[in-house]
This record gives sequence, structure tokens and C-alpha cells, in this order.
Amino acid sequence: MNIIPVIDLLDGQIVHARRGERQHYQPIQSSLCQGSDPLTIVQALLELYPFEQLYIADLNAIQKRGHHAATIATIRQAFPQLKLWLDGGFSCADDLQPYQVLDKAINSLQWVIGSESLNEMSSYLVLKEICAENCILSLDHSADGYQGLLELLETPALWPQNVIVMTLTKVGSNTGADHEKLMEIIARAGDRNIYAAGGIRHQADLLELANLGVYGALVASALHNRQLPAPAIEKASACGLTACRT
Repeated sequence: MNIIPVIDLLDGQIVHARRGERQHYQPIQSSLCQGSDPLTIVQALLELYPFEQLYIADLNAIQKRGHHAATIATIRQAFPQLKLWLDGGFSCADDLQPYQVLDKAINSLQWVIGSESLNEMSSYLVLKEICAENCILSLDHSADGYQGLLELLETPALWPQNVIVMTLTKVGSNTGADHEKLMEIIARAGDRNIYAAGGIRHQADLLELANLGVYGALVASALHNRQLPAPAIEKASACGLTACRT
């Protein structure tokens, strides 16, 4: 199973995302380190476990309030071994530009296209073509249900190889993953890799998801709360799509 840590960038700091209520997000208080500086937090995550990937949510960009392209470039420079997954609220090709300019080559990032940010199918198709094999789709859900273009949700043929099932009301909730939505997407996803995001608490949650056929998981709170220590991450990472004992 592919376990990917998540950082949420807002106004230059790492914040603690809770239930998708972005107006209430506060600087993270992690048991792994002091402060909310991005480089300090990423270093602490890598001291916990040698992750190979890092998911970055640029909340300023998602909310159309600027971006953290310079900060993300600094993270790439400091930790060149990490493959970065970036959600910048991309709704059209122009939204990629700040990050492309700093990174020089579009192939240096994995681009997460969130369904909540899309207004037109034509824009999604252009983004998908530009990002090519580095395109990742996030099917976003809030308390009101699926957020995005219904045509995209109902047409798996348009999905890329990697798909995230993001349940915003589960994020930071410590209540477990959204099994119902995950199973709905897995049933229609064919051979695509499905990632769970939101609510994951501990090793047992990860092993249960692996048994359901979930390919990977995005985690944050459970890492900072030390509910997912290195041995638990190691065990879950060793699970494929075959049964894993809890």
C-alpha cells in the first residue's frame, strides 16, 4: 500500500486541516516537532519514516488567494528525493503556470486535479492532456455530497490511472475512512489505483483499506498525533491488494 503524507499550506504555514472548514484552519501543532514551518514539518515527517512522496495542498491557490510556488520550490530543493503531488486548485491550464515557471519542467510534479475546482469538462480535458501521465484526479466530496462535474464522476473512461477519493468532512476527524464512497469508486474504476483521503486513524484502518482494494492512502493527523508510528507504516506499506491481517 502506498502511504503518502499530506501537508496543507496556508499563508506560509502548515495548518491542521479539519473537516474541510478552511476558514477555521489553524497552524499545526505536531508531536513530531515544534512550530509550523514547512521545511521543519517535512523534515520531521521524513525522520518518522522515509516517505518517497509528499502531497501538498496549496490552500491559498485552491481559494484563489495567491499561491505557494516559491515555498514548494524550496521544498523540492531541500528534499530532492521526494516526488511531490500538488493540488493547487487547478481549474484551467493557466493555473499551472506559477509552478511550471519555478520548476522549469512540467514532468517534475504530479498534478492533482480536484473535481471541486473544475467548472467545465473542456478545461479538465485540457489539463489532463497537458499533465499526461503525471495527472491525478481527486473526486472531492463534502457534507453536501460530490463536488464537481457530474459527467466526470459518471465517466470512468476519463479518469487517469491514479484517482483519489477525498472526503473533506472526514479530513482531520479521526473517525475512519469513508468506506462507502471508496467502494462505489472502486467498483467502477477498473484497473485504476484508488487512494483514500480523510479520516484515517491507525494501522488497522490502513490494513482494512488494503483488504478492500484501496491502493494507497493520504494521511496527516495520524502522523502528527503519533497514531501511525514507523512500524505501522512499514506493515501497511507491505500490503498489496491481497488480504492483510490486522
